[in-house]
Amino acid sequence: MKRFILVLTAAASVLFLSTFAGAKDYAIGIGDILSIRVWGEDSLGADVKVRPDGKISLPGVGDIKADGVTPMALQNAIAARLRGLVHEPMVSVMVHMSSNNAVIVYGPGVRSTVLALDGRTTVLELLAKVAPEVGADLDNATLSRGEQVLAKGFRNIYLEGKGTSDIVLQPGDRLYIPLRENRFVFVMGAVEKPVSVPHYDGMTFLEAVNMAGGFTKFADRNSSVVVRHEASGKRNIPVRAGDLTEKGDSSQNIRLQGGDYILVRKGWF
Repeated sequence: MKRFILVLTAAASVLFLSTFAGAKDYAIGIGDILSIRVWGEDSLGADVKVRPDGKISLPGVGDIKADGVTPMALQNAIAARLRGLVHEPMVSVMVHMSSNNAVIVYGPGVRSTVLALDGRTTVLELLAKVAPEVGADLDNATLSRGEQVLAKGFRNIYLEGKGTSDIVLQPGDRLYIPLRENRFVFVMGAVEKPVSVPHYDGMTFLEAVNMAGGFTKFADRNSSVVVRHEASGKRNIPVRAGDLTEKGDSSQNIRLQGGDYILVRKGWF
């Protein structure tokens, strides 16, 4: 019966490890606090902190490397050391507190923070937690691991709900989110309150005009124009806003880009 209880308890410890910090692939780091138990041999267990040299010290084991190895690998290494003292040692290693189980989110397009990973976490789940700013440039956001940039551009998964760039994160990953260089839309001319408004994905001509208080009574709505700066130069896009507001011609309600200028011309009376 005692043997059955020990096996059951050991199995429970393995189950705990499978739910912690990215499951069995979690790598122990310097500063982590480990709870180590040898079943039936209480004097050989201890709660220890991984030292700056990457090692821990245990009764009957001495110094043993912990930094960079998984809990399961450390468990097996400790058991191998104890075989001269204990017959068939049953060892459990649990990460009681992690100091390196986190990812860094930073950049002008997001509130910078350090987030602990709670089990398996993807880029999409992380973005949903941090909620990037309205002007965040998700097209040029990058995910780095060590010295390598793993992926760039996450607008497709976060704002459009599609794509295959949803990556499972690992401790130490860095997500950088910049702001769009041209993150405002400028509304001028025959509107109630000429204004610059922060651009967001999906913003339309009419939404921007409404943010400027709407058209004045002097506006020649069908002579509106969107001025857009492109790599090849400036482009004027005519907008028949009168047809949009009076006839319901939704084709005139064009999608705007950051940096666009809306010019609503005055009519002649």
